[in-house]
Amino acid sequence: MSGIYDDPRVYELACGFRDVPAEVDALLAWCARHRSGGGAVRTVLELAAGPAEHAREFARRGVAATALDINPAMCAYADRAAKHEGIDLRVVQEDMTAFALGRRFDLVVTMLDSTSHLMTLDAFTAHLDRAAAHLADDGLYVVEMSHPRDRLSDEPSVSTGWTVDRDGAHVTVRWGEPTDRLDPVTQISADHVTVTVTEGGSTRVVRDVVPYRFWSATEVEAAVRLSGALRIVARYGDFGDVPVTDPEAWRMILVLARDPRGDDPLQPPEPDRHPYTPLRSVTGAGQGAGAQPGMG
Repeated sequence: MSGIYDDPRVYELACGFRDVPAEVDALLAWCARHRSGGGAVRTVLELAAGPAEHAREFARRGVAATALDINPAMCAYADRAAKHEGIDLRVVQEDMTAFALGRRFDLVVTMLDSTSHLMTLDAFTAHLDRAAAHLADDGLYVVEMSHPRDRLSDEPSVSTGWTVDRDGAHVTVRWGEPTDRLDPVTQISADHVTVTVTEGGSTRVVRDVVPYRFWSATEVEAAVRLSGALRIVARYGDFGDVPVTDPEAWRMILVLARDPRGDDPLQPPEPDRHPYTPLRSVTGAGQGAGAQPGMG
C-alpha cells in the first residue's frame, strides 16, 4: 500500500492552499535584509523538497535551483514537472542529513515543517551541519516549522482539515485526527492523514499514518548551538514580519547564517557521528517531503 509521500500529485494538490509565489517573495526579501553581501540570490537549494514547488518557482525567476528529496517518486515528479514547464531544475535524490553536493548556495530552504521527519537530536544536528556546509559565505538557511502552539496549546495556529480546488480537482484533506496523541517522552506523534480527490467524475482516497517529531523552540536553538555551524539571525511567525511570539503567528520560521567559528566540511560526517535511519511512513516509502502543511 502506498502512502501520501508516494503520491506526489495528491500531496501537491493537498498543499495547494499555499501561496508559493508570495512565499518565495518573502524568502527573497529576507535574503535582501539579512545577507551580509546584499547581492541578488543566484542559487538556491530546497531540502526535503517533495514536488519542489518552491524550487520550481525560483527556477521560473531565473535562479539556478536544486531540489533534494529522499523519496524517488517525489524526485521523479519534480523532474517531470520542471521539464513540462520548460524550466531548468536540478533534482537530487539524497538524505537531508548526509548529502554532499560539492557546491555552495546563496540560499538553502526547508519548507512545510519537513524537519519533523528528523526523529533524533543527532539527525537534526547532522541536517544543520549539511545545510551549513552548502551555504555560500553570506548565504542563508531558512527553515519553516510548525508553530509550537500547535502541539503545546489547546488553541492551535492551523486547522487540521481543509479543502482545495485546483487543476480541475476538488480535494478534501484531513491531516491529523483528534485521537492522534503526542508521546510525551519521544515527542513523536503518529498522525492519520486522509486525502480525498474528486476529479473527472471519479473519487479516490489516499490514507496514511505518518510519524512526526515535534521540536520546540528551545530544542531547535539547542540543536543549532550543538551543531556550531550556524547562528540564528532572525525569527518570523509567518511569511511577513509577524514575530514568532505574536498571537497571529502560525509558523516558526528561522533564518540562519553560517557561524564563522564552526566547521565547514563539504564531505558528509562519518556514519557513527550522526546515526540516522531514513524515516518511513507506516504505510509508505521513505519520505522527505513537507510535513504537517496545516492550513492557517
